Parts: sequence; C-alpha cells; structure tokens
Amino acid sequence: MELENMNLPAQFDLHGRTALVTGSSRGIGRAIALALAEAGADIVIHGTADGDRVKRVRDEVLEHGVQCTVVLKNLTDDDAAEHLLSHVNEAFGKLDILVANASVQVPKPWLEGSREDFELQVNVNLRCTYELIQQAAPRMQERGWGRILTVGSVQESKPHPDMLVYAATKCAQTSIVQNLAKQLGPSGITVNNLAPGVIETDRNIPRLTDEDYKKIVLSKIPVARIGKPEDCAATALLLCSEAGAYITGQNIYVDGGMSL
Repeated sequence: MELENMNLPAQFDLHGRTALVTGSSRGIGRAIALALAEAGADIVIHGTADGDRVKRVRDEVLEHGVQCTVVLKNLTDDDAAEHLLSHVNEAFGKLDILVANASVQVPKPWLEGSREDFELQVNVNLRCTYELIQQAAPRMQERGWGRILTVGSVQESKPHPDMLVYAATKCAQTSIVQNLAKQLGPSGITVNNLAPGVIETDRNIPRLTDEDYKKIVLSKIPVARIGKPEDCAATALLLCSEAGAYITGQNIYVDGGMSL
C-alpha cells in the first residue's frame, strides 16, 4: 500500500495516534503496521525472538516519518499483556489502536492433539488477546476514543479438519469482540474482528508450493487467487481509523469469498 501517493481522505488520517500490532514482524501483522504508519500512526512493533526481523520492519515503518519502537515478548508468558502495554506507555504514554494479530497454529488430527498443543493455542490466540483488551480498554475509555481489532480466520466458518483448536480459539475471540462492542461503544471505542482467508504469508507459502494442494485451495476461493497481506491491511486501516467509526462488533472476512 502506497498511501502517500494517494489522495487519502481525512477520515483515514492517523497522525497523533499510537498503535500496537502484535505479531508484526512478518505477514499480515507487518502489512497492517506499515499501513497504519503510512496513515500517520506511531507504531509499536512486536515480535518474539527474532530481533533482527522485527528491527527491519521498524526501519520500514520509520521511512514513513512516524515514531516506532520494538518490543520482544513471548505471548505465552503470564505477564505478556502487562509487559507489552507497559512498553507502549513508556514509549508513547498512550495506546489508541490495539491490533491483536499474533496467533499460533498446531495442525494435526484432533485425536492426536495434546494438552500442550491445546494450551499453547488457547494462551496465545485467546487468553493474551483478552488480557490485552482488558488492560488497554479502560484508558481508551478515559480518553473517549479507541480502536480494537482482532485478527481471526476464515476457519471460523470453514474449519480445517486438522486445526480444530485453532478454529475454536478464533470463534471464541470473535465472541469476545461482539460482547465488548456493545459495552465499549458508548465510550467511542470500536471493536471488530478481521478474518483472513488463505493469505500469502510465511505460514502458508510452504503448503502452497505443492501445486496439487494449491489447485484444491484455489477451487474454494471465488476470486480465484491467493490473498496478499496488503488485502488485509487495507481493511484494517478502515477499521482502525475515523473512517470506520460507525463499524463495530463485526466479523469482516477478507477471504476472496472463501467463507461463502
């Protein structure tokens, strides 16, 4: 997305806003962070152990003339939400936009799933999202403005047989979104879920190198192409800006029609 070269409506202007995007060292998270930066938001980039990759994204963000800081934290840690938000407050003093993008998949037949597999996916995909919102929302309420965006999956409606727990966590996350949208709406806070389909990311590229598998996947997508991270970033910008002020409690599929 080259927003600087577009006649961007004022409703998309995010100058003066601060955004935290979890899992923003690559893929959809990276694309969302860059889109918000292009619109003027200061960005907190999050990753786990790959500091070099996170710093490369930070450098890309800084090219847009905004401020950016990096936080490394494993989201399975008990203090993950507190740690991330403390970092945001130390760096910028406030958080206006929370994008809970990071997630974990453990693909295997459900009868082979272990308790460790279950807890890993629940802790990262659901518990950490809940705790981030729980700690971020009250300060957004005090300021009377906020954007909370979770990133789900087309598997909420088209579950993969080898990702039962992953799909369940995404459905539960959307339930949280719909519940909180009613509670936080009067405070000027929108809460939405963006559900990507098959997107060309590090997670999916290895699978899509199998041409037979790719043909099967494409047969299920009405627009007949694999999505790009930028497809998700454009929708995220809408939902995180003033342009999306009248959209809340929604589960928006960015999936080329795969959920139909």
